[in-house]
Amino acid sequence: MSVRITDLCISCDACLDECPTSSIVDDDDNPTGEDTYYVDPATCTECIGDHETPACQAACPTDGCIVWDLPFDDANRAHYEASSVYKLGDGADNNQPSRPEISMEDREAGDVDSVVE
Repeated sequence: MSVRITDLCISCDACLDECPTSSIVDDDDNPTGEDTYYVDPATCTECIGDHETPACQAACPTDGCIVWDLPFDDANRAHYEASSVYKLGDGADNNQPSRPEISMEDREAGDVDSVVE
């Protein structure tokens, strides 16, 4: 998993239908209780194997709404466990694929300009 929806979200639902893994839920189903859309890090695959680019980011009409986050893998598990932005389910698989062309620097910064084209 390596995308996150920020508070810039306008709740337009464009990303919901585009996600091939159903990893995105609206604010009613956000497991953190926040009033924002949520991407489940345990199931998001950055659309690897499904689309050339992350479909949610391509469908989103709001610049800066969907940003990169760290890969959801063993090396970064603590990042997800320590953040109130995420709520991991029991037994969450922490080795999701991520796009190698997005640098760790851009991921750490939550860079939105690093759109895969």
